[in-house]
Amino acid sequence: MFELGVKFLVSYFLGSIMGALTMGKLKGNIDIRAMGSGNAGGTNALRTQGKLFALGVIIIDIGKGVIAVSLVPQWVLPITMQEPQISRDVLILCCAFAAVMGHVWPMWHQFKGGKGAATLIGAFLVISPLLVAVMLITFIVILTLFGFVGLATMLSVASVSLYLLWMGMAINNPLFVYTITMTLYLIYTHRSNVQRMISGNEPRNKKVMIFSRR
Repeated sequence: MFELGVKFLVSYFLGSIMGALTMGKLKGNIDIRAMGSGNAGGTNALRTQGKLFALGVIIIDIGKGVIAVSLVPQWVLPITMQEPQISRDVLILCCAFAAVMGHVWPMWHQFKGGKGAATLIGAFLVISPLLVAVMLITFIVILTLFGFVGLATMLSVASVSLYLLWMGMAINNPLFVYTITMTLYLIYTHRSNVQRMISGNEPRNKKVMIFSRR
């Protein structure tokens, strides 16, 4: 369990490196948490700072998910040894979760971060790129139908669990448990979006709603 604890913390620290705030430092100490929706994620970065800034944010936030899953579980750290009683698959998923948690509650930035979707995509890119395809297809369909980025994000993550069930995965499989956990986690991080949708105040991107009447 010592190895699991150390690598969980390493992944959390990695996840705490915020793409939006890193790009903000490079652009003259801009803090997008004081702009727009107040969220340190790609959507708010795009709305407040433009495409190039948002691209840098997404690359960093996806990249830390990739590193947390592909490299951290394999590291042979000088203070710990690989513990054979710990499933490598479980270790990978724990590191993936820790990176997302670090993104949402970054210790380097007063525990005020983003909503976790980009870092989750980075983790899925390593775990199973097919799951990213499922997410992206669902995201595009929901976004073009309803125009809500938050709704499309939540349902795209939920679609992964439904896909795994459809493919016959057991509900006690670690990957399925992880996807269900992340679905609930992202619903929690998007709770303000849910509240605004209920009240009718959530911004809707009508430009991408190709089936709506003009």
